[in-house]
Amino acid sequence: MAVLRGTDFLTGFWFDVLLRTVLAGLFIELEKAEPFTRKIQEDELWLYKNPRTDSYVTTTVLWPLVFLMPAIVIFFTFIVYKNKTDCYQAVLSVTLALGFNGVITDIIKLIVGRPRPDFFWRCFPDGKMNSDFKCNGNPVTVRDGKKSFPSGHSSFAFTSFGFIALYVAGKLHTFSLVGKGQSWKLCAFVLPICIALAIALSRTCDYHHHWQDVVAGSVIGYFLTYLCYRHYYPPLDSQVCHQPYAMLTLQSESAKNRNDQIKWI
Repeated sequence: MAVLRGTDFLTGFWFDVLLRTVLAGLFIELEKAEPFTRKIQEDELWLYKNPRTDSYVTTTVLWPLVFLMPAIVIFFTFIVYKNKTDCYQAVLSVTLALGFNGVITDIIKLIVGRPRPDFFWRCFPDGKMNSDFKCNGNPVTVRDGKKSFPSGHSSFAFTSFGFIALYVAGKLHTFSLVGKGQSWKLCAFVLPICIALAIALSRTCDYHHHWQDVVAGSVIGYFLTYLCYRHYYPPLDSQVCHQPYAMLTLQSESAKNRNDQIKWI
């Protein structure tokens, strides 16, 4: 029986590695794909003539936040609880959520092809629009300008910090009977959500996204991270919300084996 469980674990481990590798590869390829070119009507051109500005949260800041912050939280949780199973399950949860989010967000971007609020200046850097609306700007800049919906910054921020909020709330029993009435535990849940919200809102302030893009990206990111979190962990109002399903399954099997041994005795 132990050999079978070991084989099942190795099979599951390599499948998890392969799945996340495939998702990462798809995301990288989709980032380079050409989105749908949506026709812009004259009466809506004003939506896309906002000034070009630098991002408040650049990708060089976003990616370390998205990938390092969950890793740091998981690492410190491991230092406190010394639980290898929980650490492994947490890594599986957040990496799956990030992988799904990257691919799904990019697929929607490519299909919708909505221009960004500053698309006019990406398309015509000199401000001179031709009659057939044929862009003369940098092709890479123009291509990126057609990927407004949904906001990738927003979806990745809510995937990453949404996971942190859920993970911390589970460990602190924020929403179960044990943690009720302790405001600092609620603050520990709200803080990561606020950080994600600030990142998302910044995309409207620097004219890189419309408000609808930010709302959709935020919903997609949080939905996917909640879905993946719940695949590995119980609901937050459960009395065992701090333990992953993998541990609960092992405990259940151990209890069953003990009961069987007692019966034989």
